[in-house]
Amino acid sequence: MIDNQNWLRGMASGLALLLIAACSGAKPPPGPPVAQVTVAVPLQRDVVDWDEYVGRFEAIQDVELRPRVSGTIDRVLFTDGQNVGQGQALFTIDPRPYRAALGQAQAASAKAAASLANARSELARAQKLLDVQAISKEEFETKQAAVRTSGADLAAAQASVSNAQLNLGFTTVRSPISGRVSDRRVSSGNFATEGQTVLTRVVSTNPIWFSFEGAESFYLKYLRQDRSGERGSSRNTPNPVEVQLADESGYRWRGHMDFLDNAIDQNSGTIRAHAVIANPDGFLTPGMFGRARLLGSGTYKAMLVPDEAISTDQTRKLVYVVGKDGKATPRPVETGPQVEGLRVIKKGLAATDQVVIEGLTTLQPGAPVKAHLIKMQPRAANTSPTSQPDTAPPPSEATAR
Repeated sequence: MIDNQNWLRGMASGLALLLIAACSGAKPPPGPPVAQVTVAVPLQRDVVDWDEYVGRFEAIQDVELRPRVSGTIDRVLFTDGQNVGQGQALFTIDPRPYRAALGQAQAASAKAAASLANARSELARAQKLLDVQAISKEEFETKQAAVRTSGADLAAAQASVSNAQLNLGFTTVRSPISGRVSDRRVSSGNFATEGQTVLTRVVSTNPIWFSFEGAESFYLKYLRQDRSGERGSSRNTPNPVEVQLADESGYRWRGHMDFLDNAIDQNSGTIRAHAVIANPDGFLTPGMFGRARLLGSGTYKAMLVPDEAISTDQTRKLVYVVGKDGKATPRPVETGPQVEGLRVIKKGLAATDQVVIEGLTTLQPGAPVKAHLIKMQPRAANTSPTSQPDTAPPPSEATAR
């Protein structure tokens, strides 16, 4: 019995030794394959940020034309909607009552002038009589007072003549500005009341304002840029503005900042501003909608990479950079707007870094990779497409210089 047990133990030991020998000669399982990625050196550009606003065009001068004298409309001298010049006659009010009033005032003035001449003659005679003591001094002073009274009467009569001449002139209603006239609000034969009846409306067209409102956060950014010398405040600097109309793809209308309000609206948290835009052919019309971009920064150097090279780690933006050791490591970056179809990297990248632009899904941080180097190319013209900003307040757009 004991011999059988010993035999079984020997067999078990032999099998164990055979198993150990077999295991010692086995090959280890293969590891994961090396990730293959495409890398490129970022493009370098001198970049200027542009902030985007929505607003409308406004006439710099906008006049509701009302008569300065009352009367019946005699004639309408313009075609509805036409361009008019400053001083051009638009309406005439029946001038006959005012012409009669002018004649009456002129007659009164002539009468006052005759009275003054007569008083002066009497004063001259009185002076001779006073010299020979033929009249009293009191009588002489009465003659002097008569001259002064007649002089005042003449001045009043002359003022009445001037007023009557003004009223007669006001019977021709003229455009106070150059611009485009609206339609007539009255017709011939209607009675117009001084200062009340609206005759028509005239708006100037060249130049024209583009009015918009900016958020307080942008206003603060501009103030700090002004303090640091990066960008002048639009309150005293004609910063460039470019405007795009609703049916346009580019910013073809150019002007400069002209006004920034003196207070922020407490209800909306915005501040009013407007830019002056040249409009020589009158194409831009008051009330028209537009999208404007305003210079939002000074010139700075930036790196450009494709959007697909950027990943998000909670609140951080990351790109993967392949180092000299052949390993891909994540790099936190600060992003900006798009330029030439690529995303601006403001901080976090050097000009010689090899950025992974394809193969991100196969990467393991710190793992070796097989990198294929290509040359980064712009993906769009140097315009300002709508951006996807990442910080507040962000520039809406940027252009390279």
